[in-house]
Amino acid sequence: MTVLANVLGRATIVTGEGGIDVEKASEERFGPDPQAIYDRWEEFLGWAAGYEPDPDRLPPIEVNELELLSPAPFPRQVFGIGLNYRDHAAETSASLPERLAVFTKYPTCITGGFEELLLPPGGHVDHEVELVVVMGRPAHRIADWEAWSHVAGVCVGNDFSERILQRAAGGQYAMGKSYPGFGPIGPWLVTPDELTEPDDLALSCSVNGEVMQSSRTSEMVFPVPLIIEELCAVVPLLPGDVIFTGTPAGVGWVHDRFLRPGDVIESTIEGIGTIRSTAAAG
Repeated sequence: MTVLANVLGRATIVTGEGGIDVEKASEERFGPDPQAIYDRWEEFLGWAAGYEPDPDRLPPIEVNELELLSPAPFPRQVFGIGLNYRDHAAETSASLPERLAVFTKYPTCITGGFEELLLPPGGHVDHEVELVVVMGRPAHRIADWEAWSHVAGVCVGNDFSERILQRAAGGQYAMGKSYPGFGPIGPWLVTPDELTEPDDLALSCSVNGEVMQSSRTSEMVFPVPLIIEELCAVVPLLPGDVIFTGTPAGVGWVHDRFLRPGDVIESTIEGIGTIRSTAAAG
């Protein structure tokens, strides 16, 4: 049962009393780099389970949301899943997919959950709240019933998308979804055992306080275990890989409502937390 944060580039366990610096608490058994921990995930979990805080030796630090960076800052692979909520497919007049609709977001778009969102020229950037999965164990050709045991944890994410570029030249999904800052995830990573029902979480997205998206992850066409099963049937999934699992109804392009400078976008998932992006002209 672990909540792992990236505090200014340092792996930090978040507790009710504050943050515990992993490198210091482990006496340098683990380094400060959050991304490197995923390659030793089972070892890290074993250490974290047995760690007993000693506030006299290592006082907890205050965790400031503005210091929280991405829990998986440098993933080797980033996957996105399209049309994975029934209500989103309906609002776009699309048929439910029979197989995963997969695209990628380039890793350089990944950012923390409280950083500024720079809008590229054109004015057609859209929000998409998503449950984000971070892998903890390699997965290749595994069955769905094994999938959650290969997951390090989950985060809140937003798959920001520039809709004009996304649809250019027959489809430029990877490019339209990969501007810098278009993949915020956070506020931290929550291990699956922290969640009562990891396949049924409420999620929502608001813009300037107005709720635009509201659903539950149980409305996914392909739940997390099936996503992992289908992805790793083709592509080996590596520790620290990131999967954006799809977005529910309420995206802006359906209503011709795109993000503008000054907009505040808040994305929330039950049992995990909230991330916040403020849009600015790029």
